[in-house]
Amino acid sequence: MTAPPTDRSVKPQILIGQTRLGDSEYRSVVRLLTWLGRVRAVDVAHPRVRRWGVPACYALAGIPALVRTGHDSVAAFVLMLAITAGYTVPLLWRRQRPVLVFASLVVLSEVSLFLGVDSGSSATQLVALLNLGRFGAPGQLAVAVVYNLVQTFVSLAFFNGGNMSNQAASTPVLAFLAVVAILSMAALGLAGKLVNAYIEALQEHAVRLEKERDQRAQLAAATERARVAREMHDILGHTLAVIVGLAGGAAGLAETKPKRGADTLRIIADSGRGALAELRRLLAVIHDDEPDDTPLSPQPGLADLHALMERVRAAGPAATLHLKGELTGLAQGLQLAVYRIVQEALTNTLKHTAPNTTVEVTVTAAQDAVIVTVEDTGPHKASGTDEQGKGLVGMRERAALYGGQVVAGPNSRGGWTVRALLVPLPTAPDLTEEHSA
Repeated sequence: MTAPPTDRSVKPQILIGQTRLGDSEYRSVVRLLTWLGRVRAVDVAHPRVRRWGVPACYALAGIPALVRTGHDSVAAFVLMLAITAGYTVPLLWRRQRPVLVFASLVVLSEVSLFLGVDSGSSATQLVALLNLGRFGAPGQLAVAVVYNLVQTFVSLAFFNGGNMSNQAASTPVLAFLAVVAILSMAALGLAGKLVNAYIEALQEHAVRLEKERDQRAQLAAATERARVAREMHDILGHTLAVIVGLAGGAAGLAETKPKRGADTLRIIADSGRGALAELRRLLAVIHDDEPDDTPLSPQPGLADLHALMERVRAAGPAATLHLKGELTGLAQGLQLAVYRIVQEALTNTLKHTAPNTTVEVTVTAAQDAVIVTVEDTGPHKASGTDEQGKGLVGMRERAALYGGQVVAGPNSRGGWTVRALLVPLPTAPDLTEEHSA
């Protein structure tokens, strides 16, 4: 199996559809998603910018507290510097270890609360909560939110408990803002996690659809190659078998009966020209080209069996054709299948039997089926027909298209019999190939 592609980026036009959106809304959404995709691509290409940029911004927020404590004493400055570093440095691992980073900031905040130290960098706990929502488990996020809410109320009560005159009035406002901030960061983190999962699912679906489209195209191409190979096998196999049989007879007639030898050579030429015309039309349809000044003819059907038998008789065997029942109303696809089965069976007869053999072809239209029988009297030059070759396989495939089957084997007359059953049910597809062969 081939490895999955490393670049799984999918265009916004593939991820969303225009059917449910208006033109202007669709273009706006596509532009927004394109811009977000570019920002994400820059972020992925330069991961250190965000990794170091966020801690640096919060470190800058702690500078006023450092300056203020620097005027008090060296010990207070060192303590504030250590607390600021404790709030900012763990953010470097906020994506890889979100639970550990959040826990370390919680411990540090408790220490700061106990010491009565307020650093401007203490808001990093909200960043840790955001990343815990994005990369942690939902249960861990719920515990962190509850703990942050309890900690917020305790902190407000601790700092404002000693002075109830001026600060008490602002306590509900601060509590409300803190609760909104905590819940907002948790919701943003969880929403980011859900959005990323949804986008990844859409990308996987789009990639899978592209793979399925390519597989369908490859399957269609393989089916077309098999169909062309089958048609070329039928055309060339039969024509070459007739030509070989006629050429062998013409060689013996060239001196004793020149006129009959010349007639045989003309039959060979006509057979070759007919095969070339069929191949030219077949290849022209494959390449979506029209043959130059050559009118397209319909696919061969039951009416062409008489000409087929004439070519077989010219090659040596005594061939007879019997058409029984109402055959004129059969679909063109079914007639083509019957013609190709008879053609392939006669080709095997020409290949494997002596020139003086007798072959009898019978096509019978019953009430609910068409029965094709091709029986020769042998003797055979080789053991049986082309049982494992493409000929018998092709006959079985054509019969299977119409719910039928093909059986072949030796008969009591020393020759070989091919019997095909085709069922022209109303539900059976008319699988006439849309080309000339």
